[in-house]
Amino acid sequence: MQSHYPERFDREMGCTEREWLDSVPRALGQHAHQFTNQALTVQIGTGQLRVSWEVGEPRVIALARIPRLLVHFGFSGLDDAQRLAFMQRFDLYMQRGGG
Repeated sequence: MQSHYPERFDREMGCTEREWLDSVPRALGQHAHQFTNQALTVQIGTGQLRVSWEVGEPRVIALARIPRLLVHFGFSGLDDAQRLAFMQRFDLYMQRGGG
C-alpha cells in the first residue's frame, strides 16, 4: 500500500468495466456516492472524490489478453490524512489475488 496519495492521480486497472462497477460500491463503504456515465462522485466528510474512467486497449502478453481500465482520481477538500485513510480502504477492497 502507498503511504501518500496526491490530490490527483491516474491508475491503470487490470479489469473490465463490469468488474470495476461490481467492486466499487463495496470499496466505498458507507460513503454517499453517485454514478453518472463513466464517472463517480463520492462524498467524504466535507470533501469529495471524483473518479472517471475509460476502457483501454487490452494488454497483450504472448497469448494472454488482460483488460485495461484507465482510471483518474481527483480529490477536493481533503487533507493528506483523509486521502490516505480513504484510499487504504479502497485499495484493500480493490485488490485482486492471483495464483
